[in-house]
Amino acid sequence: MRNFAGNAGTIWGPETLCIPVLLPLLGGGILLLLPDLTERKRNIYLEVFACATSITVFTMLDMIRGHGEALYSFTRGFSIAFLMDGPAMLFAGMIAFMWPLALLYSFEYMKNTSRQNLFYAFYLMTYGVTLGVAFAANLVTMYVFFEMLTLVTIPLVSHWGDPDSIYAGRLYIGYCVFGASMAFIAVVMGTLDGIGDFLYRGNLAGEYSFNLMRIVYLFGFFGFGAKAAVFPFFEWLPKASVAPTPVTALLHAVAVVNTGAFAVMRLTWYAFGPALLSGGFAQKIALLTASFSMVFAAVMALRQRHLKRRLAYSTMSNLSYILFGVMLLTPEGLWGGLAHMLFHGIIKMSLFLCAGAFMHVTGNEYLYELDGVGRHMPFTFTAYTLGALSLTGVPLFCGFVSKWRLLTAGIASGTPEALAGSAALILSAFLCALYSMTVSVRAFYPYMGRERCGPNVHEANWRILVPIGIFTILNLFFGLYSGPVMSFLESVARGTI
Repeated sequence: MRNFAGNAGTIWGPETLCIPVLLPLLGGGILLLLPDLTERKRNIYLEVFACATSITVFTMLDMIRGHGEALYSFTRGFSIAFLMDGPAMLFAGMIAFMWPLALLYSFEYMKNTSRQNLFYAFYLMTYGVTLGVAFAANLVTMYVFFEMLTLVTIPLVSHWGDPDSIYAGRLYIGYCVFGASMAFIAVVMGTLDGIGDFLYRGNLAGEYSFNLMRIVYLFGFFGFGAKAAVFPFFEWLPKASVAPTPVTALLHAVAVVNTGAFAVMRLTWYAFGPALLSGGFAQKIALLTASFSMVFAAVMALRQRHLKRRLAYSTMSNLSYILFGVMLLTPEGLWGGLAHMLFHGIIKMSLFLCAGAFMHVTGNEYLYELDGVGRHMPFTFTAYTLGALSLTGVPLFCGFVSKWRLLTAGIASGTPEALAGSAALILSAFLCALYSMTVSVRAFYPYMGRERCGPNVHEANWRILVPIGIFTILNLFFGLYSGPVMSFLESVARGTI
């Protein structure tokens, strides 16, 4: 492995990237030992750790490139190591920006609830573990932190402790453990003979029988894809919507589901490689699965009457867009997948935070209870509407940028599977307009003019509105001025960063 080298000539050791990983883990562990903190002191404590971690990440983003020395080696080829390449810069940057805002939102949302110390301890630790996945330099490191992510998020999914939460937690464990068992096969086969470091376009094409490695790859695709709720491993995602909204917003926008998509991207482009997979049965199966998942999840979203479950199925559909782009095995497809990972994260954070604001203020959860609430919460539901338009793929919003890039990449590929996926993308976008915009219609134009919310309903506290406003601004900004970030993502997709 190479040493890290800073752009300004500073030599960085691999332990440098340990800092943002360990800070939240340390902060969460200490918080468990401080049960008597007042709410104000705990909130300050949490934001200090979260912001310090984010500042550390942003400081490092353009300073550290390439592989570092292994931090710990189990045996030849099996080691824990970190790196900061293009995909790590994107994913870590997303996490570092979103986490402090979601934490601020949670202070109001979780106010006066029980077991807050336990909740926030694991909430903070999840930040560090997710960064561990982002910075992983090889399959083993990614797998270790991928599994740690399951462990630290189980208490968050089942936080309320009621039967629905306990069931959701058990289902989440079951799917994630089964997926991990499948992914482990790909990790082991990809790490034999000392191979396993991430390298653009992979390094396994000439090692074993192509057909054997393609079969192994499919174990990894569906195993890691379980966290991205790829069909048929999706049932845990809508059930997990019973968790507190600060949890579901991060689960559905960054921490868990994007980690699944990110892991599939690493496995595909940085381990097994397009040379091994392109044109083979593994690529065709993965593309068709992603295409089917897009439409299936959109149909399921349209059938839901619970607001957060509708958004959960929407997440499943949009994650399959990312997988579709990755599995085209072209730089253009990867470019679209990376863009959608970023822009969908922004959009879905906005939508879930708006849904949580509605639930927090009114105590309601279902679509029929939305009638007329937009007139009492105009800021929240205007932000929701802008997010819904972006998610649909309407021009002038960031969702259009990534969906257009994916569509053109699919058509340019020209294979039957890619063209079928492009058609599925168009159909799911149409269904997205139906299931997302009906929420706004009910909020601003109640059925028969009957409002179901009380006259005392009003906008939520500023700690809820500020994060919603920031993600809405980003949605508009990247829709109108996406050039610099798309140029960066193109460089990542072509392996120049």
